[in-house]
Amino acid sequence: MSRYIATRAIRGANAIVAEADALLKKAIAEKGADTPVAFPNTAYYLPVILGMLGHEASKLADLEPVLDHAMRMLHPIPDAEVWTPYLGETLDSGMATLLAEEVIEAVRFAYGEEPQAYPGLVLAGSTSFTSPDNGGGPSTDGHLNGPIDDIQLRSWGIQLVDGRMPGFAAIVGAAHSNEAAVAIVRELQKRNILTFLVGNVNGRSMIDQLVEEGVEMGYDTYIVPFGRDTISAIYPLGFATRSALTFGGMKGGQWRDILLYNKFRVFAFVLALGEVDDLKYATAAGAISYGFPVIADTVIPEILPTGITRYEHVISMPWKEIEGETEEEKAVRLVQKAIEVRGVKIQITEVPVPVPYGSAFEGEVVRRADMRVEFGGKNSRAYEYLRMVDLDEVEDGKIELIGPDLDETEEGGFMDLGILVEVAGRKMEKDFEPVLERQIHYFVNGASGIQHIGQRDIAWIRISKSAAEKGFNLKHFGDILYARFHGDFGAIVDKVQVKIFTESELYAEWLEKARVAYDERNVRIGTMTDESVDQFYSCTLCQSFAPDHVCIVSPERLGLCGAYNWLDCKASFQINPTGPNQPIIKGDIMDTEKGYFSGVNEYAVSASHGSVSEVAVYSIMENPMTACGCFECIAMLIPEANGIMIVSREDTSMTPAGMTFSTLAGVAGGGLQTPGVMGHGKFYITSPKFISADGGFKRVVWMSSILKEQMADQLNEVAEREGDPDLIEKIADETICTDVENLLKHLQEKGHPALEMEPMM
Repeated sequence: MSRYIATRAIRGANAIVAEADALLKKAIAEKGADTPVAFPNTAYYLPVILGMLGHEASKLADLEPVLDHAMRMLHPIPDAEVWTPYLGETLDSGMATLLAEEVIEAVRFAYGEEPQAYPGLVLAGSTSFTSPDNGGGPSTDGHLNGPIDDIQLRSWGIQLVDGRMPGFAAIVGAAHSNEAAVAIVRELQKRNILTFLVGNVNGRSMIDQLVEEGVEMGYDTYIVPFGRDTISAIYPLGFATRSALTFGGMKGGQWRDILLYNKFRVFAFVLALGEVDDLKYATAAGAISYGFPVIADTVIPEILPTGITRYEHVISMPWKEIEGETEEEKAVRLVQKAIEVRGVKIQITEVPVPVPYGSAFEGEVVRRADMRVEFGGKNSRAYEYLRMVDLDEVEDGKIELIGPDLDETEEGGFMDLGILVEVAGRKMEKDFEPVLERQIHYFVNGASGIQHIGQRDIAWIRISKSAAEKGFNLKHFGDILYARFHGDFGAIVDKVQVKIFTESELYAEWLEKARVAYDERNVRIGTMTDESVDQFYSCTLCQSFAPDHVCIVSPERLGLCGAYNWLDCKASFQINPTGPNQPIIKGDIMDTEKGYFSGVNEYAVSASHGSVSEVAVYSIMENPMTACGCFECIAMLIPEANGIMIVSREDTSMTPAGMTFSTLAGVAGGGLQTPGVMGHGKFYITSPKFISADGGFKRVVWMSSILKEQMADQLNEVAEREGDPDLIEKIADETICTDVENLLKHLQEKGHPALEMEPMM
């Protein structure tokens, strides 16, 4: 290893620790040692400090021992650059740098410095996001992101564990040109890699470049602008630390386990673009400690031996001019090298459409001003229907447009649209129809410039002007669906054909047929019970992040992430018999009421590596199912009320348990089995089996208002089923109370049935 890297990293670390120390002393003198410090909406305090040191820093005084620790990790700056094979000094400097950077950011928050406003920044899926019909769509005066909250961390969790999001890239600096910047992020988006943007080169950031080119950024497009200085690189590394704490079930201070977890389970890398100064070298050394390699587009010394990272540590990929090579081709080369060095597993289905394609485009919003044509919404109707037919009824690859194409309507106009997908396969089953049909949303949404919302006969699709200008037309919907169904469901689908209706008579005829099928499916799925099947299914997708967690999915209990039900798992097993969804023979019924089954217990012991011995499928109080961190909701016992509260992931308010969702998640997640606490999918609330061993839905005494709003019709049906039509009004939410005293007062005034039920404890 060149001594040059060590010298630069050591020098950068000494400088940033000194800067943090001076800033902290100034803050304590001006604001007082007891001034609170925290990153918003996280239960993990300052996550790198918590993870590495086990130190719960909540006020300025708590940061002093952190800097003392960082200072002890510093090394004298060498007088000369001599060759050394030893990385220890460099890694020490990297970790000291990260601690100092998190201290600096914490002090900034103590001064009330919110993430920087950025005029012209278009955000999708962040707190600045508004609906596409708000008179202009996403905010165009957004803020740089700052720390990611725990809610967003968990919402990405299922994408990280099921492979849709194979990893993340931290881009530090600025690209060679605006064209290069767009090319690099598009290559990452096409591979569904989450991209974090930080830093600058001579005052110019990649964030500036993307804003100038009109690239939409935000959670939903997988491009997150953290900050324009190198110090904001602490946020991606805090995200990585919380991944281990959230999904790996690790505790603060388990620094070695956290670093190894990231090395082997969190597929991340750093792209260092432009000039690399001392602070960037020091910060990169911190990333290497996590097992994340650094790939630069300039000429810098390389560290090629393996050890800390899986493969090479530092790679130089100069953005040099090669005759005939475009900026896009250079971007492909750079991104491919990063993927190779990190060992990221990428699955790409080639989709023959004239626009970029990948899951990272699913969150794009097409604003009315940018819209070429709309299907569904206020002025028209759109539906999609997938049905199974016999093999001889399908001409594989046939795509028909019956009726006018989008170029036959005025710009900004609307049309009725019907999409009929007919599939055939020797292993295809009628029960798989809704499973495959639900994928149409994700498949169509993957095209850049296409917005898809809803499903069945309430679909809403927009095509942007830019997509239409690139040649996108209605038949391309068929190209997408043909490629993706073969690529993703080839094990059960042998043939696919697509018919697209804009002609009014056929559109109406197939809409009626589709509605009949929707009703039949509702009845068929609605009649399935846990008793009507002899096997449940496992879901071990999350074991890539929570090694000891296992979901037990039954007809009446969907996966805790809300994304996988019993039919999904059945289809998944047919597609991949050795995959994460395995049949679990129920075996002997040991306790009907609590839901103990011999086969389920045997599987739980094996799949959890012995950490779980029994699972009561229908209880929250006795051996409840474990959770990873991807749950949509958390249910928790409120003993004073003799009932439970249900907190939605989207709810950031305080709860009667004295904890927010983020804090509760630390108790419920990580593969832990905690009586009285349970992560679950939101639609499990409506199941007759919802904590049925403990009294069922009548035990719910408090519920996030967002759930009441989102599920109003379903919850009213549950109340009718429970024989108490006014039950939802008797359940409190955060608009009524956030403490036990007022909760009890509300329950008594409303006459909530939980107060008269048998004690839960």
